[in-house]
Amino acid sequence: MKNIAVFCGSKSGQSPLFSQAATELGSYFAQQNIRLIYGGGKVGLMGTIADAVLNAGGEVFGVIPEKLKAKEIAHPNLTELLVVSDMHERKAKMAELADGFIAMPGGAGTLEEISEVWTWAQLGYHQKPCAFYNINHFYDPLLQMIELMVTQGFMTQSYLDMLLVSDTPASLIHAMQHYVPPQEKWS
Repeated sequence: MKNIAVFCGSKSGQSPLFSQAATELGSYFAQQNIRLIYGGGKVGLMGTIADAVLNAGGEVFGVIPEKLKAKEIAHPNLTELLVVSDMHERKAKMAELADGFIAMPGGAGTLEEISEVWTWAQLGYHQKPCAFYNINHFYDPLLQMIELMVTQGFMTQSYLDMLLVSDTPASLIHAMQHYVPPQEKWS
């Protein structure tokens, strides 16, 4: 894994554990020579993980829509910042650059981003790992909902099993490096 896209909140959340975990993941990326691909912001967990990677000597590639850059939330010190026209272009560029995807805690945008790349993986558009950095059990309710989708017959177990979940950077990256994709849907 050379490039990993991280989807996370533009806010830091109520618990200091979220920012602490973002710092740990960012530092681990730099130690492992993994380039962070992310949304380009300086705010919330986005800014925290970018700062952690940079402070540890790593590389950060941000992708930000023009509208958000204009609101002055773009991180000013990235290794590289690509300004794109809209959110669709942002997500496409991040997916193109990344060797895998991690969702940290966040809001609707984070959930939408990880859901989209996970869906693309199910449909065979890519074979990259999709993971949840499950800090303080943040994603447990979502994972329970996905289990319900399986038990109610809306999804096969193999698509639940393809989601990697951990609360430590080392085990998360290890799982991503050893990921084996399931057979794509409709094949």
